[in-house]
Amino acid sequence: MARKFFVGGNWKCNGTSEEVKKIVSILNDGKVASADVVDVVVSPPFVFLPLVKSSLRPEFHVAAQNCWVKKGGAYTGEISAEMLVNLDIPWVILGHSERRQLLSESNEASCLCAKRLYFVGDKVAYALSKGLKVIACVGETLEQRESGATMDVVAAQTKAIAERISDWTNVVVAYEPVWAIGTGKVATPAQAQEVHSELRKWLQTNVSADVAASTRIIYGGSVSGANCKELAAQPDVDGFLVGGASLKPEFVDIINAATVKSSA
Repeated sequence: MARKFFVGGNWKCNGTSEEVKKIVSILNDGKVASADVVDVVVSPPFVFLPLVKSSLRPEFHVAAQNCWVKKGGAYTGEISAEMLVNLDIPWVILGHSERRQLLSESNEASCLCAKRLYFVGDKVAYALSKGLKVIACVGETLEQRESGATMDVVAAQTKAIAERISDWTNVVVAYEPVWAIGTGKVATPAQAQEVHSELRKWLQTNVSADVAASTRIIYGGSVSGANCKELAAQPDVDGFLVGGASLKPEFVDIINAATVKSSA
């Protein structure tokens, strides 16, 4: 089953209004592969979502970097799925390693006022129930990789999502090895392919063959214009979730790595 290439740009906590306008201008002027070949989704900070959505070329889409686990209310600083839907924001990134590591979001529940919070799986399920599409992130730390626990960790993170959803149509899985995010280190094409292949096998065994064949599994971790084509050539790498490079002109080159897949 052919899977359409997917390139996401996570702008993280970066930018001013003027800087964001410059990034959007670069994307709008860039010569990129056809929308028939690649889905492009950029994720600016919350405060810039309306600006980017209103000014970005129409075939590109916008994602929030996070949303709350339930309907809004007395949750200071959080953004609800309903708010994103109200703003016509179609995508959201959930379970990013920076939130797992820095803000203790995990597969397991934390307790706050005896309420279960920060279930990544619950967040994915709730966002989907409100009509959002989700980029769900999984990945291991360097210590976990060196101990040989990569697939145990990735499988557990994916299981936390799989147990809470039944329809994978609007889910893209992003494999992001924590040790490769923002470090300049990158999984070799062979390392990326190995995890993507094993993750697809996990989906086949634990969810369904159809979900395994159709779900896009994208790679994130120091993706650049220099390494994107070699990574894209791997059979189970269906695209990228790009961090720092998505703020630079080379993001256009990364988007065009989709042509590697389309010509294969």
